Amino acid sequence: MQAGYDSIANWYDAWVRDQSAVDNTTVSTFLDFIGAVDNQLICDVACGQGRIARSLAQKKARVFGIDISSQLIEIAQREEQQVELGIQYLVDDAQKLAQLDDCSFDGATSYLALMDIPDLDALCHAVYRILRPRGWFWFAITHPCFESPHSQWRTDAVGKVSLEVTQYFTEGFWQSANSNRIRGILGAYHRKLSTYINTLIGTGFEIKQIHEPEAAQAAIERVPGCGIVPTILFVSCVKKHYSN
Repeated sequence: MQAGYDSIANWYDAWVRDQSAVDNTTVSTFLDFIGAVDNQLICDVACGQGRIARSLAQKKARVFGIDISSQLIEIAQREEQQVELGIQYLVDDAQKLAQLDDCSFDGATSYLALMDIPDLDALCHAVYRILRPRGWFWFAITHPCFESPHSQWRTDAVGKVSLEVTQYFTEGFWQSANSNRIRGILGAYHRKLSTYINTLIGTGFEIKQIHEPEAAQAAIERVPGCGIVPTILFVSCVKKHYSN
């Protein structure tokens, strides 16, 4: 299967690195949200070029990075060759995780990737399958309540910033008019907050915590509205263990 990110892998990698100064605080907050991972076997689902996978490995986890884009996996593997962290990367569909065994991982992560994946139900079942009983799944997504399709920041005559939220109830694929941004190039899948939560519960996950991190000052300076509403949502859940 030809992954959409294959066609823009080098551009996307450069864009992520360019954004890192702004995004580092959010990544650090996400890693703090996960907590200690020493010697745990973790699958970083839809890992892209391996940014979160490397951070987890630096925290002493044993990491598999999975992505459908062979080009992004190549970039991640080059990074591993330069600085060996013991990460194993595989080209695989996050909706199947076909190369991974049942009940084999202590935890799974996904950072700002679930919006790219068409079948949320399939992804949740795939992650659930590979986790051990009480295994955890921690992920970050763009906040569905405030990053709905075609929402726009507005600034009035006195400089007050507000967010115009549109099409929240319209789920499915959408594409931004801005052809210079990821959502304009590849589009994304918008889902209501309740869809994410109910899909997790229906799969068999137990929701443990939801966190709406405040934006870093660098992000607020770039987009003032980021200081008004959360643009990213963190969710943690665990695989329920049913005893016979």
